[in-house]
Amino acid sequence: MTAVDADPAVGRRRSRVRRTLGIVAALVVAFLVLVPVAVATHVVLTSRQDDRTTTDAIVVLGAAQFDGRPSPVLEARLAHAHDLFDRQVAPRIVTVGANQPGDRTTEAQAGKQWLVSGGVPEASVHAVPFGSDTLGSLTEVAHLMVRRGWSSATIVTDPAHEARSLAMARALGITAYGSPTSSGSGSSVTVDYVARETAGLLTFWFGQRWRTAAVVTA
Repeated sequence: MTAVDADPAVGRRRSRVRRTLGIVAALVVAFLVLVPVAVATHVVLTSRQDDRTTTDAIVVLGAAQFDGRPSPVLEARLAHAHDLFDRQVAPRIVTVGANQPGDRTTEAQAGKQWLVSGGVPEASVHAVPFGSDTLGSLTEVAHLMVRRGWSSATIVTDPAHEARSLAMARALGITAYGSPTSSGSGSSVTVDYVARETAGLLTFWFGQRWRTAAVVTA
């Protein structure tokens, strides 16, 4: 044993360092466990909230379409938007979404055609055929809202997708409210869907949010 090892003061310092490192490690583990759990809880709770506050526009987020025919997921979103329009939640509907390679039409246009054929006046449906993901589509919607003088929107999408969509819309400056679908294949709040959206929301908050500037400022 060396003189340093025998020094009680050195031993106490080493003990304090070990305790400090242990506390730091415990806090890191707690952060890595508790934050995803808290975000997943937020995703689930938001999926259950149907806010019918009157807004400037109902925004239907895109999903797959097949040569102009909406997929079951997109059709469920459109049907819900149609119901909100009939209930006068907003005087207009905005459909969004670009196309995939080889498609002859876009998700936005397919959605508009479905709504118009279902009785919504064509002048009340605005197709925004841009955006290959949620943030891209909502950014285009935000620019449309600025041009038209709108500031608030009701976001229609699958329940588990609602929390991330609202976070993105609000980061863009939109006064956004959520009204998720209640039927259709996308309306099931499954463990897999919640896990994907939890990861997506964490990615947005910690990786994309600081680069997302407000477009709507009114």
